[in-house]
Amino acid sequence: MASPELSQFRRIVVKVGSALLVDSDKGEVRTSWLAALADDMAKLHKGGRDVLVVSSGSIALGRSRLKLPRGPLKLEESQAAAAVGQIALARIWSEVLGAHGIDSGQILVTLQDTEERRRYLNARSTIGKLLEWRAIPVINENDTVATTEIRYGDNDRLAARVATMASADLLVLLSDIDGLYDAPPKNNPNAKLIPVVDSISSEIEAVAGDAESELSRGGMRTKVEAAKIATTGGTHMLIASGKIEHPLQAIADGGRCTWFLTPANPITSRKRWIAGTLEPKGTLTIDAGAVTALRAGASLLPAGVTKVEGQFARGDAVIVRGPDMSEIGRGLIAYDADDAERIKGRSSPDVMTILGISGRAEMIHRDDLVVGG
Repeated sequence: MASPELSQFRRIVVKVGSALLVDSDKGEVRTSWLAALADDMAKLHKGGRDVLVVSSGSIALGRSRLKLPRGPLKLEESQAAAAVGQIALARIWSEVLGAHGIDSGQILVTLQDTEERRRYLNARSTIGKLLEWRAIPVINENDTVATTEIRYGDNDRLAARVATMASADLLVLLSDIDGLYDAPPKNNPNAKLIPVVDSISSEIEAVAGDAESELSRGGMRTKVEAAKIATTGGTHMLIASGKIEHPLQAIADGGRCTWFLTPANPITSRKRWIAGTLEPKGTLTIDAGAVTALRAGASLLPAGVTKVEGQFARGDAVIVRGPDMSEIGRGLIAYDADDAERIKGRSSPDVMTILGISGRAEMIHRDDLVVGG
């Protein structure tokens, strides 16, 4: 199967690991390399694409600033080092992107933020607003409070979850190797790069290896696990070398890498998850005008809701029924049941007056809504 091209993608997440960002011998950021990467990102951004960064490096930077000795750190030492490093990391990304006139916003997440629906929706909304403002979200593993990522090397998998959460159509994992090989290339000079993986078979899983760098908490095995998450969620993924300058430009120019392809797209995969996996916690009944609007692709506004049933929290799945009680669709509700009851039938400008906060205009956003035939 032919490899895709970078120019085909609309929303791209770039994962940058500690081993690429920080020179372990000098304990310093690779400023020239990072500036070249920022150049690549700026070209994509100015070409109208949404760009997101998932960046490791807070622990590595923190231990460098604190002059901690080499070797493994205790959990609390890693968390404390991250507290120092996160400040430095945010400043570094702000400077290299700001040099191109691009604003950036830091978001600290853990795996739990991508798995618990309420926190998932909050993070997703923040990412969406930053992209709407044409800022680049810089998403860092929150190693100050996280334990799973630090202990088990889930940074690549976290990047995949962020990519699906953001409805990205491509995740780029920049690595210290230029892709997946059919054998460990360090041990086998005849190892061959696998340019395209159209499905992750047991044979593909078998060739994945472990981390080879002190700063890398992942390895090819976790990258293949990340590919499973990404492709299941409708996001293509690729692994490419980050050891060269301008790594994204190299990919655009047809450089060596491994593509993991998905048969779906982020929106259809997400809607399949909403429609078929989540247990509905309540029901909204809507008027005929709202039914027409939903079938035309609109979001569900409070004004169109005539009845609220069930006990649900923001982010739960609910059934949407028309005036004749036929099921129109299912979606993720943007309000708790009590607040939904208070604003039903009211215009969006009334929401702030009723709730005392500037809530979301939609009861269910169209991206969180699956409408039946």
